[in-house]
Amino acid sequence: MGILKMRILGLLLIGISIIGCVNGDENESFKKPPTIVKMVKGTKMCVKDWECNKLSKFCCNLTITDYLDTDQFELLFAKRNSPVAHAVGFWDYRSFILAAALYQPLGFGTTGGKKMQMKEIAAFLGHVGSKTSCGYGVATGGPLAWGLCYNKEMSPSQDYCDDYFKLTYPCTPGAQYYGRGALPIYWNYNYGAIGEALKLNLLDHPEYIEQNATMAFQAAIWRWMNPMKKGQPSAHDAFVGNWKPTKNDTLSKRFPGFGTTMNILYGDSVCSQGDIDAMNNIISHYQYYLDLMGVGREEAGPHEVLTCGDQKAFNPTAAPAAAS
Repeated sequence: MGILKMRILGLLLIGISIIGCVNGDENESFKKPPTIVKMVKGTKMCVKDWECNKLSKFCCNLTITDYLDTDQFELLFAKRNSPVAHAVGFWDYRSFILAAALYQPLGFGTTGGKKMQMKEIAAFLGHVGSKTSCGYGVATGGPLAWGLCYNKEMSPSQDYCDDYFKLTYPCTPGAQYYGRGALPIYWNYNYGAIGEALKLNLLDHPEYIEQNATMAFQAAIWRWMNPMKKGQPSAHDAFVGNWKPTKNDTLSKRFPGFGTTMNILYGDSVCSQGDIDAMNNIISHYQYYLDLMGVGREEAGPHEVLTCGDQKAFNPTAAPAAAS
């Protein structure tokens, strides 16, 4: 029993250490281990504690907890636990950081210098905030303070089962594939594709996304980091400048920046329609978070980079993407 108790105590202490690091506890007893640096084929590669724990050039940069702490997260989503919110107690900083730890070695929030890193997190959370908000014009604290109010579609109009994908992503009897998550997932084919990527059985259990905030953030970050179709950029690559537009992209008024992230994620349901509220709401959340994070909305870029009202959709509605 003595050995068992010591093992349990050891596991508890490790858990406390991780939670302390995630929450930025200034009085934490366990400090992060030093960064491991290696040169691989002339490229500096690093491993930086649990948050960026795979050898990667991105792990040599700041990690998300270096510039976004618990207090800032609370500021960005100030009303999410208000009594009238629909997902009280679900979303939290720890879940976001644990989910992000899978993708920081791939460049999520770790690409470029500090300003670009902060801008990307503001951009990603701008999408999240707008898509999970229950804010309205005269809401307490303003309409932009209500991100992460929802974690699921409240009154689904259908079960979102598309039999066209019955061979690849067949609908499970009784399962409903309505919107869930930080960037809401709809339809069986999207649950199937994201489930494969995350090694989760979301086809049989789509409810996992509304039961576990870390999974919900993982699904959203995966969608941010991966293209909707082969040959197209991911929202991440379009935002941080990894994507180089073709001549056709330029003629279609698609440029690296925030506007194109909306095109990738939502197509012509938000873009290609001029100056509409659906687009402006997402932009407003992004600018709001830039201000609250201390970057400033002036860093959002010029109109043609920030918006997508004049862009042609990558995947027009007539030919929907497999993960739209």
